[in-house]
Amino acid sequence: MEGSSSPPPAYSELKLGLEKSGGGGGQVAPGGPDEDEEAAAGGSPARAPKSYLWLSILACFCPAHPINIVSFVLSVMALNSYTDGDIEGSERLGHIALMVAIASILIGLVMIVILCVVHFTTHAI
Repeated sequence: MEGSSSPPPAYSELKLGLEKSGGGGGQVAPGGPDEDEEAAAGGSPARAPKSYLWLSILACFCPAHPINIVSFVLSVMALNSYTDGDIEGSERLGHIALMVAIASILIGLVMIVILCVVHFTTHAI
């Protein structure tokens, strides 16, 4: 099908297809066999750890730009760690991204307050 114009499947779909077909090269799915047994026993499978991507994007609007970018990169790394099957690493990176995003927002608010105070208290000569 040379003339096919359909886009290629996403990486996560390819990885999921390989895991289901057993062609994953001996790799175990991120949840492992216990996740399937837990779901069959009536329990819910493990949820993805929070990456706080939305908070790091929101923090990018505060004027503390180097710190904002670090928060954004950490949250994307948390998503990638979960995709690769590293649940603990994803949780750790997500927590660090949360702390850096909060620090970035606080620093940005302090900078805004300082700039407003300087602007409104100085008089033009």
